[in-house]
Amino acid sequence: MPDAKIDIKYVAELARLDLSDEQATKLQGELENIVGYIAELGELDISGVEPTAHAAALSNVWREDQVKPSFPRETMLKNAPGLIEDGTLLKVPQVLPGDGVN
Repeated sequence: MPDAKIDIKYVAELARLDLSDEQATKLQGELENIVGYIAELGELDISGVEPTAHAAALSNVWREDQVKPSFPRETMLKNAPGLIEDGTLLKVPQVLPGDGVN
């Protein structure tokens, strides 16, 4: 197994973390254990294991579209009484920069 020594002060600096000496010592040991465990996993013989994209077998579940009646437009527009313009349009705040047209 390769040496799993990690410079925790350097890692903390990259992550902009202000760690106390006690926290750094604890994190040093935890990260070295994680890297060591990953190295152990790399030593396993997985030659007979088929690669998978997901741990559980998944399949798409499709259903036929069904036409159903929807709510009347007037009923739905009552949910936004202060935002209706010309009886049909909803005014929404601008979210992307542009020429200021709302």
